[in-house]
This record gives sequence, structure tokens and C-alpha cells, in this order.
Amino acid sequence: MEIKKIFEETVPSSRFIGKKNSEWGLFWQNGWFDILEKAGGKSEFDYIAMKRVVNGDVEYWIGMLFAPDSSVPEGFDFVDFESFQAAVFWLYGNPNNGELYGFETHNQCLAKLPIHGFTRREDYWCIERCNCPRYTTPDENGNVILDYYISIE
Repeated sequence: MEIKKIFEETVPSSRFIGKKNSEWGLFWQNGWFDILEKAGGKSEFDYIAMKRVVNGDVEYWIGMLFAPDSSVPEGFDFVDFESFQAAVFWLYGNPNNGELYGFETHNQCLAKLPIHGFTRREDYWCIERCNCPRYTTPDENGNVILDYYISIE
């Protein structure tokens, strides 16, 4: 895994619609992304995983970002959040061998925050954004870029 780029971005106020503690495979197998893609009010078409610590436990959600107050399709949950600042890391690597995900990658990104003048916002959202086409179209080596967001102060 290689960090290709680091920059700051404002994540707009949004409604995240998806399922908590789910797996990516279930989203594809059950056609849940298809349902979300047909729902109105999308702020983007990228597939999103969001995680945060609540009462010492990691919450992991999979879904998509929508405009605030968007309707929630039956069978899905949602989380509303206000706009926040994030350090964004373009993680380049193979999406199938685990190198883009997990605590080791997260810790590598955390170590870069102070070098770039950022301070982590504790126990707030981290986002894995599967951007189209950076993530959905592998290069000649089979690698993609995963956009990884860490909330900052």
C-alpha cells in the first residue's frame, strides 16, 4: 500500500443511509446498493463505509451518502451528521489482499496527520470512499485508489 496524496476536505452535512455492522459481500449479494442507487437525493454515487468509536466499540456502516433529510428506503438505517473537516488519504494498492483496509493502514495514516499539520478528532467518523472511477477501475497492475478520510479538528 502506498499513500499517493494527502489533503484536507470538508465533508458536507449529509444523511448516510446503509446498514450497520454489515459486510460488503452482503451488499452486492442482496442488491442493497441497487436499492440505494435508485433512491432519490444522493449526494454522490460512491460506495461508502463509515466507522467510529461509540462507548469503546467500533461501529461499522456500509452504504451511501445522501442529502440531509432524504427518505430512507425500507430495511435501511441512517445516520445524520453535520459538516466536518477531514484529512483525505489516497491509498494506492490491491483491493483484494487487504492492504488498503484495517488497523495497520489506519495507523499509517494517523502517523502522517501531525506531519501535515492535522490533529485527529477523536471518536468521530473515518470514511472509506470507493470513488468512481479511482476505486472501481483497476490500473494495469490491478491496483486502485481508496479515498480514506480521518476526521480532524
